Amino acid sequence: MSFIDDDSYLSQDISEADPAVARLLGAELDRQSDTLEMIASENFTSQAVLQAVGSVLTNKYAEGLPGKRYYGGCEVVDEVEQLAIDRALELFGADHVNVQPHSGSTANEAAYAATLAPGDRVLAMALSHGGHLSHGLKVNFSGKLYEFHHYGVRRSDQYIDMDQVREMARELRPALIVAGASAYPRIIDFPAFREIADEVGARFMVDMAHIAGLVAAGVHPTPVGIADIVTTTIHKTLGGPRAGMVMCNADLAAKVDKAVFPGLQGGPLMHVIAGKAVAFGQALTPEFRARQQAVVDNCAALADELMEGGLDLVSGGTDNHLVLVDLSATPLTGQEGEDRLDRAGITVNKNGVPFDERPPTVTSGLRIGTAALTTRGLREPEMREIAQVIVAALRPEATEADLEALRARSRAVGDRFPLYPRLHAGTAV
Repeated sequence: MSFIDDDSYLSQDISEADPAVARLLGAELDRQSDTLEMIASENFTSQAVLQAVGSVLTNKYAEGLPGKRYYGGCEVVDEVEQLAIDRALELFGADHVNVQPHSGSTANEAAYAATLAPGDRVLAMALSHGGHLSHGLKVNFSGKLYEFHHYGVRRSDQYIDMDQVREMARELRPALIVAGASAYPRIIDFPAFREIADEVGARFMVDMAHIAGLVAAGVHPTPVGIADIVTTTIHKTLGGPRAGMVMCNADLAAKVDKAVFPGLQGGPLMHVIAGKAVAFGQALTPEFRARQQAVVDNCAALADELMEGGLDLVSGGTDNHLVLVDLSATPLTGQEGEDRLDRAGITVNKNGVPFDERPPTVTSGLRIGTAALTTRGLREPEMREIAQVIVAALRPEATEADLEALRARSRAVGDRFPLYPRLHAGTAV
């Protein structure tokens, strides 16, 4: 087929242009609809965000910042990016924001570049205790470029050991202290970290990727105004497109902007930035704030029912959107637990627990979150029912027939809360 003098290339629907990809997109829509999504780092974004991310803005190159581009034809995308900036500033109250990072890891990389020189010493939470790989894992860029040291949680209650943080900070005198986690179910004491950072003359950074939506809604304490620099993803509790963002104090603004471009990235993804603008606008509404409270309430209900069913939870519960199930005392590994729940129609991920004796490819835990199902409309009664399904699926004596019956039960719960009905009806995004 020739595309010369033929407008079909530009006008074809994906089902005509590429049936194989269209089929896979439909299969993924079915998977998301027919299972209960409980991976703590995932959410369902609105159809409005899907439309923005799939828009004509994907065609536009726009290196630079609004009003300071290296390309022509940027008058519209300048307005789009400025709208995203203005809404983010209103949402979080920061001095400065850069909405261009492609991901949370890129946002962290920009934060490090703005505050550190290669080889500088950094203190952050250990991945094995709930931190993130971009917080100094040896095989990650962060661990290769900077000298990371790691604090953890106490064995006694599995809360962050602030005495250890203080002792390590005094001994190491790091240039930067990082708070924030990818698998920590409790509120982080940002003022306590700030106090320690000030004592040792360190900058203070918070990676709030997981809790950003809770922070925006006021149901979790904010690090903005306490930390020098704050990074986040947009797609977790915030419920926007897959992307990142950096906020900072005014004195770091120029350094952050230069770290993002030209330091780390070329042209920003303007279609994704449009999706960020939509998500930030939605996050400014009372409906969003109510939903974030429901995320926390749902997680508390889930935790109570899981513990009532006999499962152990790291730290004995949760303050946010996730729980960590500790399977150490059971015959199951985290991998086996993930597989069982998948067969029962519930999607979670295996996860290490503090002081885990199993390797990260196997683990002794499960990370379970409530953001996606809360967005879908489920509330506390459904969370308690789902917790009962989880407990039943993780019983050692559960058979394949049992798991199949539990899958039907999970499907019945999800069917009461249809996902993207317009997409299922064939309406193009």
